[in-house]
Amino acid sequence: MTRPRSSHAVSAMPSPLAWLGEVEAQRRDAGLRRSLRTRPPVGVDLDLASNDYLGLSTHPAVIEGGVEALRTWGAGSTGSRLVTGNTELHEGFESDLADFVGAESALVFSSGYTANLGAVVALSGPGAVVVSDAYTHASLVDACRLSRSRVVVTPHRDVDAIDVALRDRTEERAVVLTDSVFSADGAMAPLRAMHDVCRRHGALLIVDEAHGLGVRGTGGRGLLHEVGLAGASDVVVTTTLSKALGSQGGVVLGPAAVRAHLIDAARPFIFDTGLAPAAVGAAWAALTVLRAEPWRADDVLRHAAALAGVCGVAEVPGSAVVSVILGEPDVAFAAAAACLDRGVRVGCFRPPTVPVGTSRLRLTARASLDADELALAGRVLTEVLADARG
Repeated sequence: MTRPRSSHAVSAMPSPLAWLGEVEAQRRDAGLRRSLRTRPPVGVDLDLASNDYLGLSTHPAVIEGGVEALRTWGAGSTGSRLVTGNTELHEGFESDLADFVGAESALVFSSGYTANLGAVVALSGPGAVVVSDAYTHASLVDACRLSRSRVVVTPHRDVDAIDVALRDRTEERAVVLTDSVFSADGAMAPLRAMHDVCRRHGALLIVDEAHGLGVRGTGGRGLLHEVGLAGASDVVVTTTLSKALGSQGGVVLGPAAVRAHLIDAARPFIFDTGLAPAAVGAAWAALTVLRAEPWRADDVLRHAAALAGVCGVAEVPGSAVVSVILGEPDVAFAAAAACLDRGVRVGCFRPPTVPVGTSRLRLTARASLDADELALAGRVLTEVLADARG
């Protein structure tokens, strides 16, 4: 007969979570500990950290669009889109957004993250190779891991490396992944050259336009539209509704056959609750504002150039993102804290988000910045960066 273990023996066992304390100490020593920062509903600091590039998250028409959808359709979508979560609102927005960016069709997901997971995994698989830029967003990295494909990671924006990976593959199918505008440094992908290589080797190009939509292209239609690849039959676009459109959610755009396949095969679409109507209504209202006020995209770039000049960044930004590399994590963290103490909120990117030795301040321009706000940013950033750079 087996004797029960004594309560003393059980209590002497180490906690299965004891290792977390050691990991936290290591992160703290390396200057990589993260924490949540609560903000009030009405910010008192100048915001140069959010991704609200067009300043639409608080636009009256956008708020009203969300409220009206809430009143009409309720607080939640009530189920997956294959069950009860698909509404006329979802499909109307999909049609309008596809028309705006020049795609044949669109499919809304609950977030940009799930849109990337759904698109990449459903369009790759064991019989494919996935070629991914080293700096793609974490959602694309996770999609690669879930794809069950062979994955080749190529150096940042290296078209020759993509060419080699596609040329040397043994798989019948190939998928190439890139951001159109990279989130950490604001650099733009060489989309035209990448597409030429993909077409030569029969590969599908998937482009994440999260930071391109609303900023690049005519009236903010995205970088693919700008370089003449909108609607290409061998290109799939993913994007988010949480940046330029000021709401929440994700979208995959491309050929109608891709939309039909994702409805059948994309697990984050099939098994996730549909995006809440209020988010869809707000995003659609933001798209309507952008159509009526295309100058917002130009203002983002103009303000980004002004911020770059103040920070001593030599290259004129091609996006809303201004990257100010300071080197070590503690230096970047201290500089971000000093900016906030002076009333300006900026982003702080440290490893593993960026490579070791390139910790930085990440500033984001908004179309809605006014002259007084730009002047305040100039004064604060000049003071803080002078101290940080010694």
